[in-house]
Amino acid sequence: MRDRLAWSFFRAVVLCATAAFASPILVAQQTDAQSPIVYSAEVNSVIHPVSAEYMIETLDEADRTGAALVVFTLRTPGGLVDSTRDIVSRMIAAKTPVALFVGPSGSRAASAGFLLTIAADVAAMAPGTHIGAAHPVSGDGKSMDETMAKKSEEDVAAYVRTLASARHRNVELATEAVRSSRAFTETEALNASPPLIDLIASDVPDLLKQLDGRTIRRFDGRTVVLKTAGARVVAIEMSLRQRVLSAIAHPDIAYLLLSLGMLGLTIELWSPGAVLPGVVGGVSLLLAFFALQLLPVNYAGLLLILLGLILFALEIKVASYGLLTAGGLVSLIFGSMILMDSRAPELQLSLRVIVPVVVGFSAIAILLVRLGLAAQARPAVTGINGMVGERAQAITDIEPGVTGRVSAHGEIWQATSAEPIPQGARVRISQIEGLTLIVRKD
Repeated sequence: MRDRLAWSFFRAVVLCATAAFASPILVAQQTDAQSPIVYSAEVNSVIHPVSAEYMIETLDEADRTGAALVVFTLRTPGGLVDSTRDIVSRMIAAKTPVALFVGPSGSRAASAGFLLTIAADVAAMAPGTHIGAAHPVSGDGKSMDETMAKKSEEDVAAYVRTLASARHRNVELATEAVRSSRAFTETEALNASPPLIDLIASDVPDLLKQLDGRTIRRFDGRTVVLKTAGARVVAIEMSLRQRVLSAIAHPDIAYLLLSLGMLGLTIELWSPGAVLPGVVGGVSLLLAFFALQLLPVNYAGLLLILLGLILFALEIKVASYGLLTAGGLVSLIFGSMILMDSRAPELQLSLRVIVPVVVGFSAIAILLVRLGLAAQARPAVTGINGMVGERAQAITDIEPGVTGRVSAHGEIWQATSAEPIPQGARVRISQIEGLTLIVRKD
């Protein structure tokens, strides 16, 4: 009986202690469950398939968990129209309201970023930011003919009119951003009639504070009252794969991968069987091609870079006394400068990357040229010609005009000499005629 009472008392103590420690956790969980959840994601890149996948996955997660709002902090120079349409379509179909915040101060949402701003349920900008300049351009660096340019312009203009009209934003100004590449500051966008954006906020917390209790109209006409007071902000970051692919799509990284790939394949061609340079070069080139299809590439610049590397390779085979190397250096410099066909600073190559790459290629080319010239000037060390200048020993007496025999390289050769040479004397081979050595005293 005592044991049973003791065991009951022990269980009661354990349960009380467990309840005491568990209560705060349960309360905290209950409090968190009652607080609205706001998903926050930052997009600081070109709008391409990787950033589109990131934004769409964020919206999927928000819909799945029943979040109160999704806030995208956007700063971008633009991007691909197809990726932009994918994002807009998912934003329109999302159950969760979407707020797009152009920030922080000094940022911009140009071109494709402008379309995303117009399409969002809530469009906000930080002080010192701007949006617009959404005129469509060719993404491959080639000039579009007049008909194709007009078709692209009309297509994007109609698209932005549809979005602006459904969101009750200024259709006329949105159209001018496409047709005339017009851009707008945050005050211009807010003070327009009707406005292009909904509000100006200094940061995401300020945005959530202003949105609390605000009634917004969704794309389908439904109205939603936002409740963001005391919201728990959950930051959604890119996955490792998305971060890697997004980094590769940067112009500087794409240029480095292109240069490394070409260098690796060139070294493999110079030294067949090295394997490692060929593998690294092949992988780097494939990654570079993935990045270049997302960037505004000028193919004339790409061809100039290829020509420069070909000239470097030919210097090893052709005795041009450095002319091919100089031509390759000039071709590489100009090709690098015009590789990216964009006026946006974010889509241009940095001189801090171009200069080291060009200098490195030049140093490697000059080193290989010097090694090649030195190898050509070096006397032969194999075969019959490699015996010229070597020492030998006379096996018989050698008189002028009379053939004798010498021992050279462990072999017995016939030999002649212009001077008498006694048996056993050391001689040096000065010339070879057929299978006869011409020797002289050493």
